[in-house]
Amino acid sequence: MALNLVKLCVGCSAIEELAAWIDFKLDERRRAGLPAEQFHTTRMVPKRAEELLDGGSLYWVIKGNIQCRQQLTDIRTFTDDEGISRCHLVLDPRIIATEWQPRRAFQGWRYLTSEDAPFDEGHGKIGRAKLPPELRNELAALGLL
Repeated sequence: MALNLVKLCVGCSAIEELAAWIDFKLDERRRAGLPAEQFHTTRMVPKRAEELLDGGSLYWVIKGNIQCRQQLTDIRTFTDDEGISRCHLVLDPRIIATEWQPRRAFQGWRYLTSEDAPFDEGHGKIGRAKLPPELRNELAALGLL
């Protein structure tokens, strides 16, 4: 059974903002002649990398709820220009909407077992992803989602 990560998606208030940011970064890499791959840089290297790469995903917390995920495709360690060890979590750029699952704020990332991960949108309550982002956020703030 795959292991997953969960992380706060800082600076995004909706899945659509995350998608736009990913598209922008991929286009930026293409223009620079670099491989068009999406990754998230983190300081800590997951010790359970083998389990994560066996079908795991990075689940994004947006506005206090896990709202989507991206498949992990690779984990690459490197040393930055200042000599600090870091890690690229390489992700499939396709965003998969999930059922919303409340999460309190935390720093860094956390492991998330498959049993505790929310279902992909459509495998439970249907139609939430089709709501406009502002309406989804307002309904969630009112505790109705």
